[in-house]
Formats: sequence, C-alpha cells, structure tokens
Amino acid sequence: MALETQTLTYELNGHSFDAVVKHPTGGTGPRPAVLVCHAWGGRSAHEEAAAERLADWGYVGAAVDVFGVGVRGQSPAECEALITPLMQDREALQARLRAALTAVTGLEGVDETRVAAIGFCFGGLCALDLARANAPIKGGAAFHALLGATGTFGDEPIKPKVLALHGYDDPLADADAQRVFTDEMTARKADWQLHLYGGVSHAFTNEGANDPNLGLKHDPVAADRAWGSLKSFLTETIA
Repeated sequence: MALETQTLTYELNGHSFDAVVKHPTGGTGPRPAVLVCHAWGGRSAHEEAAAERLADWGYVGAAVDVFGVGVRGQSPAECEALITPLMQDREALQARLRAALTAVTGLEGVDETRVAAIGFCFGGLCALDLARANAPIKGGAAFHALLGATGTFGDEPIKPKVLALHGYDDPLADADAQRVFTDEMTARKADWQLHLYGGVSHAFTNEGANDPNLGLKHDPVAADRAWGSLKSFLTETIA
C-alpha cells in the first residue's frame, strides 16, 4: 500500500512535542488511527516502523512523543531519568498522552471515533494508562509493558478493550506483576486479554534487543505471534 509520511508538531504547557504519522493513500472517508507510544529511550525507528506497519494494514499510524522534540535517552541511566518523573506523576503523563491523542484525532482523514493506542515497554504502560483513564479510545494494547505499575485511576469500569502481549520470563514484569495487572483489570471490569509467551523475555519485538544484563532479548517467533494478535484486536475494536 502506498503511504505518505507527515511530521505533526503539537504543544503542551509551553513545550513542543511531535509525532511521525504514516497515512495510507487512496480510499474514501476517514480512517481509524492507532497511536504508537515509545519505549523509555524516546521515539525511535522501532516505533516509526510500527506506525508504518499499521498504515500498511489500512490505519493511520502515529508514532507519538511524550518526552519533547528531540529528547532521547542514550544510556540506561538517561532513559531511567526520562521516565521516572512521568512514572511518579501519572497525571502529567496522561496530559502528554492526551495532547498527542488530540493532535492525531484532529488530523484530516482521521476518524476520531475509531482510535486505539499501542506501545512498547514504557510505551505499553502509556497505552494501558490511556485505557485505565478511560480516554476516548476503543482499545489499548501493550507489548512487553511495565504491567505491575497500576497507578491511581480510581475504580470505575475500564471502557476501552485491553490487550497485553507479554513474555512470561520478562524480568521487568514477572509473574507477580502479571497477577497485579490481571487483578486490576478484573476489579475494574475491563474486557481484557493477557497473552503470555513461554521462554520469552523483555523487548521481544525489538530486533535490536540483545542485553542479558537488562533481560532484553528479541524473539522473532513471539513477535510474529504478538503482531498477529494485535491485528485481530484492532479488527475487533476499530476496523
């Protein structure tokens, strides 16, 4: 499918953010959109490739930004420093996510009633947080997310459908964290799924992941299975 690429800049509280948006060309009428939330290092080629894959499926794929234009982490210490304030202040994170959502749904050719969010690692938490906060999305899907970091979002039922795609051996969200997540989703009456992949660690969708000290390991089989599950999920929620 032929695609067009757009850089979308938006503002929040005096700070500039941007998104790389992939649009399918052709067709008639507005298209559903999918926000792609980045890992702890900031938006990278991995998230932009995900947006392009989504556009190939017929969605507007938007690799968004919660750190600010050009802000990236180059080492684990820098990445940790970037996400820690937002992990500790989930309302501030939510404001940045909502700003991205508003910018993307305001684009010509986007159907604002058919929007989902996905994310990787820290970005998976972002996608889940949009669902936890009952943002105006139909679904939130998370690849190898920080599952145990529930935050404080009240006890109202979660309206967006939720999908978590997770390695069972992920050291950043182990079996205890997985149970915290499922208990939270059940208590809030979400329509939720957790797909666990045996023998799979963190960052399994990322071809560049290969750091045993951090528990990062690419797994192409699990990645293909997870992308297949996401495709079905999006068909169910926003297609």
